[in-house]
Amino acid sequence: QVQLVESGGGLTQAGGSLRLSCTASGRTFSGYNMGWFRQPPGKEREFVTIINWSGGTTYYTDSVKGRFTVSRDNAKNTVYLQMNSLKPEDTAVYYCAATNAWSTSQAEWRYWGQGTQVTVSS
Repeated sequence: QVQLVESGGGLTQAGGSLRLSCTASGRTFSGYNMGWFRQPPGKEREFVTIINWSGGTTYYTDSVKGRFTVSRDNAKNTVYLQMNSLKPEDTAVYYCAATNAWSTSQAEWRYWGQGTQVTVSS
């Protein structure tokens, strides 16, 4: 019932910033918790952040705390990931996702975007 389309990935230098966007189709976007995962080259996909349906509660994995900010605009059916102070180790394919749960486990996430590449050079 929900389709997610990501944009905003690209190449930047260490210390730079990127803003990812994920726009959802459907009328029930505001009823889902939304979040972001990432998969570095040669590694498993990992949790990055989650934001609740209202946007008032967020949670981040330790490696991005203080650098990344997740937000959402339910009127636009869009969730954002503002990434500042980027490091080469942030290089990954980034996926947005939707869930009915409050979980960091990807098995509990219902809908997934196609992924967008983020590359950070040293």
